Amino acid sequence: MSDLPLGKEEIQERLRQSAFIELLNLTVLSADPVKQQLVMRAAMRPEFERGRGSGQWHGGPIAAIIDTVGDYALVMLLGRPLPTVNFRVDYLRPAIDTALVVTATVRRSGRVVGVVDVDVANEAGQLLAIGRATYATAA
Repeated sequence: MSDLPLGKEEIQERLRQSAFIELLNLTVLSADPVKQQLVMRAAMRPEFERGRGSGQWHGGPIAAIIDTVGDYALVMLLGRPLPTVNFRVDYLRPAIDTALVVTATVRRSGRVVGVVDVDVANEAGQLLAIGRATYATAA
């Protein structure tokens, strides 16, 4: 097992350990354990489109990305994946013809639960969606 917190490259490698997560097409841009913040980029895939050829993201993949990036913000600190207890997302505007830039900020990393806020922006920096997730941190 590696030293904690995990770095950008180690997080990227761990994303490849799940076929589903690999499908989400995530690239780790930065991992900052001091700020307790993880930033990833999600590139569009045809499977993520709301309608064929529309270039518009379906909300389902966005939700899965929010949950995954939020989880990995805690993985960065704790070194292991965590089950999701609860999570919500608010969609603010459509994501069209853009990759997503996803920023997860750990708000609490407690003995029993961790809470993470996640912002989803387009490549121009416009906020598209916000999420909050709670994960079980008890070993």
